[in-house]
Amino acid sequence: MVFASAPSSDVAVLVVAVFVASAVEMVEALTIVVAVGHTEGWRSALQGSAVAFLSLAALVAALGPALVHFPIDALRLLVGGVLLIFGLQWLRKAILRTVGLKAKHDEDRIYEETVHSIEDDQPSAERRRVAFVLAFKGVFLEGLEVVIIVLTLGTSARHLGLAALSALAALVLVGAVGVVVARQLSRVPENAMKMTVGVLLVSYGTFFSGEGLKIRWPGGDGTLLVMVGGYAVITWLFVAGLRLTSHREAVVS
Repeated sequence: MVFASAPSSDVAVLVVAVFVASAVEMVEALTIVVAVGHTEGWRSALQGSAVAFLSLAALVAALGPALVHFPIDALRLLVGGVLLIFGLQWLRKAILRTVGLKAKHDEDRIYEETVHSIEDDQPSAERRRVAFVLAFKGVFLEGLEVVIIVLTLGTSARHLGLAALSALAALVLVGAVGVVVARQLSRVPENAMKMTVGVLLVSYGTFFSGEGLKIRWPGGDGTLLVMVGGYAVITWLFVAGLRLTSHREAVVS
């Protein structure tokens, strides 16, 4: 099976998965950068972000060509495993947050913690250094997850350019929204986005792992859409089951 000739449905799932995953990570990075910019000035925030972007670009330049020449079956198996790990982690956290067993990711809290770490009675030079490091760390770590998703999904599907464009579109959109709303990032329905991405990544992980093991899916690439629907139903059942269990425990106690 050659992914270059994959039907539009497969391409659409790829674009959505990369775009939403990238947007989620970039919202978290933007929260930190905005906090640094408002607290210490935009110079430290932009410098830290720029160095992080350059570091990520160097990483992509080093890893990208190697992945392109990797044996396709081994690559699909490797990528499938990575995506399953990422996807299952995102799904687990999103499910627990949905049913109230884990605190939801709070962008306002991240903002306040970042501000506090900078304003903690430090000398001006030290504050600038801390601001630079915080901006760099936020952009680099969140960006690293985006790089992994783009490289693995894009290379395995033989649509690396399309995956990169999807991530770039997410960057532009999140950046534009960030300029407009600044601190109002907590309004982004991040948990719902992470649950969606988790379903998509687990579906891709299962699909690629199967192809790496030379499994011939009965519906070809169309099986991917069936997997997305199936995992979405399973996720809903987990949420419903945990909510019911939590309600029963609350009544008993």
